[in-house]
Amino acid sequence: MTMPKGSNVPVPAPAVRVELGWGAGPGAPDADASALLLGPSGKVRSDADFVFYNQPEHASGAVRHEGKQRTATGVTDVLAVDLARVEPEIETVVLAASADGGTFGQIPGLYVRVLDAASGAELARYDSADATVETAFVLGELYRRQGAWKFRAVGQGYGSGLEGLATDYGIAVDEPQQSAPAAPPVAASVPAAPEAPPAPPVTAAAPAAPPPPAAPAPEPVRLTKVTLTKETPSVSLRKQGGTSGGMRVNLNWQVRKQFKGWGAKLGRAVAMHADLDLDLCALYELADGRKGVVQALGNAFGALHQPPYMLLDGDDRTGALSSGENLTINLDHIKDFRRIVIFVTIYEGARSFADLNATVTLQPQHGAPVEFSLDECTVPSTVCALALLTSDGSDLVVQREVRYLVPDRGVSPQRTIDHAYGWGMNWTPGRK
Repeated sequence: MTMPKGSNVPVPAPAVRVELGWGAGPGAPDADASALLLGPSGKVRSDADFVFYNQPEHASGAVRHEGKQRTATGVTDVLAVDLARVEPEIETVVLAASADGGTFGQIPGLYVRVLDAASGAELARYDSADATVETAFVLGELYRRQGAWKFRAVGQGYGSGLEGLATDYGIAVDEPQQSAPAAPPVAASVPAAPEAPPAPPVTAAAPAAPPPPAAPAPEPVRLTKVTLTKETPSVSLRKQGGTSGGMRVNLNWQVRKQFKGWGAKLGRAVAMHADLDLDLCALYELADGRKGVVQALGNAFGALHQPPYMLLDGDDRTGALSSGENLTINLDHIKDFRRIVIFVTIYEGARSFADLNATVTLQPQHGAPVEFSLDECTVPSTVCALALLTSDGSDLVVQREVRYLVPDRGVSPQRTIDHAYGWGMNWTPGRK
């Protein structure tokens, strides 16, 4: 049952899962969840108390942005809050959302749910029904009261987007630099100044002690992100300031459990099990012509500081953003890359990608995150090309692919994607 605005309820669980959700619809903009950890002043202590897509985990480990899950009917963006680990000086955790490419009046069915992280039981729910032109929204807050935690339904909107909301709570936001105004023109001829009288002699004084070095100013928070779509499928990392350090490529997914067993969405039998195991992989071609693959099969995990300058850090079966399938690419070696195809295969648990809701996020260390969702799969595919990365020696361009491929009988998914992108490698059976 939904709560009225301004009401509150106890939160007896030591850890909760906060779902900010909304309905899918034609023309509806996307939205992003965020959390702000406030002290007694009602402000953050520093920019580190802001948890969102560009800063997904608080230093204390108490609040974590786990990312989106999409279904045919709607989207949820999830925050995990371990109330037992929230630092004593933090009194309130604000639960907010910001619209991406529109207003909340265009987003149907906006709500927030607080769930017991252990049991999944719903502890609180608030449905917002009065949004209009707002581009950021505080849906609720978790707050301390006499040693216990409570949830309050807030429903307060901002017309100034995530930047306005963050600034209101004390966050320093990185703003685009504006060029300084041009200096006024100087006259071609300037009369000479009168000669100054000679200065009286002075006695040399001991040099003053140099001032202590100033502490470096904290970097402001960057709110930018890039969402790739069919209409705008590519982005230059150089233009986003992301051409150095590591770039984490994350794949997270969710299977609609109501389709567990034999489904008929494709008009054929599709076995979709809860223990779906997807493998994130990459074909690479280096500037010197060397080619290879990074994948869990055959323990070909790669290396970060020597060829191929990319590393697969594990094998996950849950799809959760906090772990998930992750590949790190060393952007300090952009000049050593020619092209990279990032792809995903089904190792076990399903016969196709049907009924899979997945999101890919590329997070450069020094640039805006790049994200995109997978389209619905309507063919019996077991391998999907996610993104094509191409290098010109100084820049890496990310191209959204989302290309579902159907292997011929007896042909492996890896050989299928090799053929589709013209890699020309020899393949042998492998296992993990």
